[in-house]
Amino acid sequence: MPIHNIKPLKPIRKSLRKSLTPAEAILWKNLQHSKLEGMKFRRQHSIGSYVVDFYCPECRLAIELDGEGHFNSIKSEYDAQRTAYLNSLNVHVLRFENKTVFDNPQGVLDTIRRNLVDRRKQDARE
Repeated sequence: MPIHNIKPLKPIRKSLRKSLTPAEAILWKNLQHSKLEGMKFRRQHSIGSYVVDFYCPECRLAIELDGEGHFNSIKSEYDAQRTAYLNSLNVHVLRFENKTVFDNPQGVLDTIRRNLVDRRKQDARE
């Protein structure tokens, strides 16, 4: 049974792509067209019943940008369950606060770059 970009979530993915947050737009400019480490990223990609902000299929790396709405106990629990599910599929999840994307975009890109390199090394060993 497929788990990536399932049809019922297509309208949601499409809507999210059309309404990127300012932080998502900044990060997307640096990820699109394989600009980072030559790796292809997709935006608003669904895995199972979840839609991740950005996803690199080759490295199985998901990137989530969290705004203020993520900083309460209910949302934190939901995010933890979501991350556990993605990890169970061997998808590594990186989370950044929107504020960090604005305040330190190079630091965010460096962290993503390191994770891409680490994931490729890990895959080469397996």
